[in-house]
Amino acid sequence: MNRREFIKHTTAAVAGTSLLLSACNKKTESSPTASAKGEMSKRINPNTGDEVSLLGYGMMRLPGKEVAEGAPYELDQAVINELVDYALEHGVNYFDTAPVYCRGLSEQATGTALARHPRNKYFVATKLSNFSPDTWSREESMAMFERSLKYLQTDYVDYLLLHSVGGTAAGKNSIQTFEGRYIDNGILDWLVEQKAKGRIRNLGFSYHGDVNIFDMLLRWHDEGKYHWDFVQIQLNFLDWNHAKVQSAGNTNASYLYAELEKRGIPSIVMEPLLGGRLAKQPAHILREMKQKDIHATPAEWAFRYAGTPKGILTVLSGMTYMEHLKENCATYSPLRPITPEEDRMLMQLADAICNLKAIPCTACNYCMPCPYGIDIPAVFGYYNACLTEGLLPEGDKHDTAYRKAKKKWLVGYDKKVERMRQADHCIGCKHCLSHCPQRINIPAQMQMIDNIAEQLKQS
Repeated sequence: MNRREFIKHTTAAVAGTSLLLSACNKKTESSPTASAKGEMSKRINPNTGDEVSLLGYGMMRLPGKEVAEGAPYELDQAVINELVDYALEHGVNYFDTAPVYCRGLSEQATGTALARHPRNKYFVATKLSNFSPDTWSREESMAMFERSLKYLQTDYVDYLLLHSVGGTAAGKNSIQTFEGRYIDNGILDWLVEQKAKGRIRNLGFSYHGDVNIFDMLLRWHDEGKYHWDFVQIQLNFLDWNHAKVQSAGNTNASYLYAELEKRGIPSIVMEPLLGGRLAKQPAHILREMKQKDIHATPAEWAFRYAGTPKGILTVLSGMTYMEHLKENCATYSPLRPITPEEDRMLMQLADAICNLKAIPCTACNYCMPCPYGIDIPAVFGYYNACLTEGLLPEGDKHDTAYRKAKKKWLVGYDKKVERMRQADHCIGCKHCLSHCPQRINIPAQMQMIDNIAEQLKQS
């Protein structure tokens, strides 16, 4: 569905703008949860009446400690405690974690930080991350859920998600993968039972990948087979219309949001910054943003956009540093909804960003570890940064400026990615393909980046 059809479908008043505008207009006219100046904006969960902060804390990129070579990885619990304390003090009350985050340490760190506060002051979300077939059995999936409760130091979870629905396991399509993870083992029915017992307050899923799975689960909702209390989707001003263009097989956020909104299912937003990509803009796009608001950062624009639709319950941000937490809290305290004029600008900028042809990696690390040691997110991150900043060498290979640019690119590559972990070590084994929620052809992109590096070395 294109944007014009989508707006017509939702009876938006202003033709040519995104659904965010109609959502914004409706919310600001009638929302009972509008915040006073300086207070965190909140949204009401229609299923439970929970008053949820519009900014949610994604516990996916928590700060780690510097450890000696060969020593086990550790998270910095003291810093995490400080971040959680600041978040709660400034109105953030939704914390999203998963068994697989931060090399398996996120739930424990999240539980330790939150347990220092009254249980009724926050909502905690975690996931059933039974990705690999060796965790598909009923016993293993049940054990994963029980460990989550133990690590989070709670006897109930406020929001439980079937994790990354729509992906595929090796040798299986998306339907077979979903059935193996949740249906054949009876685990979805077991989770419904846990909800009835009060051990899960809201049951939903996070979606990536095959849209047929998304549509199937919503049909089940319509038929009364399973009730989804919420759904987590990737939504930002680039993916609103360009998710399909960014990566074949992805689904535009405009469609996902519309399908949930017409059913009254609250949406939770992930990747509002696309793993940080939307926080770093090339000069010509940054100029356009500054002309509209000289003080606003690219991140602020992206967060305002993601938080504007009335059907959004919370917008997750993986905030590693206190400066990011403070900036995002300020953006939503309270939210300044995107105006029709601002929406038109962002849609135009999304067209321009899409034309940069960046690799749609969000640095989620689901593809890691690579069997051959490649740091996939770091390789893609360096390539995208060079693309955004115009650092790819171009022009006459004998020109002094070209030679300087070439040297800068190669030296920067070695600084950002260890040589033994660069793209040239990819053998195309395709181990990573089934794990990537963005459906990136990782081996092909590694070959492309390696070709650039080799051409620069030879020139």
